[in-house]
Amino acid sequence: MSALKKILVVDDDPVIGKSFDRVLSGKGYAVIKAETGEAAIEKLATEDYDLVVTDIRMPGMSGLEVAERVRTKQPWMPVLIVTGYGSDESEARAKAAGVTEFLRKPLSPEMIESSVGAAVAAPPPAIPAAPAPAAADDTDDEAAGPGVFIKNLAMFFASPFIALAYVVLLPAIGSVMLVKTALEALRHHRKAA
Repeated sequence: MSALKKILVVDDDPVIGKSFDRVLSGKGYAVIKAETGEAAIEKLATEDYDLVVTDIRMPGMSGLEVAERVRTKQPWMPVLIVTGYGSDESEARAKAAGVTEFLRKPLSPEMIESSVGAAVAAPPPAIPAAPAPAAADDTDDEAAGPGVFIKNLAMFFASPFIALAYVVLLPAIGSVMLVKTALEALRHHRKAA
């Protein structure tokens, strides 16, 4: 690594920040610490970073909220979640937020180094495409003309009768099929005897 990679470590436990600093500082990384999610967002607004590492449980803004805000404002930024209280729900929310990796405490020096190295070296996460503009077919009913409005009105009033037909006809059709199957089985039984 020719230039130092800047890692923002967000954790209210100073031991975690010191652990990342101790493991990474001699390996081409500059570790900057923030003790709250709010402080991290302020740092991200004023400085460029190569990676954000955040705990989930913190006073105030949670690490998941930090990750979601980072993905909203800087979608190319890799984010690692670190937690001692992981759950399937929080891991699913982290994946939905586009988190690069979900790490569970306790962390070994090897785990810190390999996870950070992989996150920094990985290509930027995919940026979701902007939604396509609404098509001309998606106009409201009144703008589409009186024909569409009348059709929708007719369907509105016809729907209870259609539902009633299904309620009455489906059991009748089922009964007819049962009788037919029973008669065929009886006929087959008589032929065999």
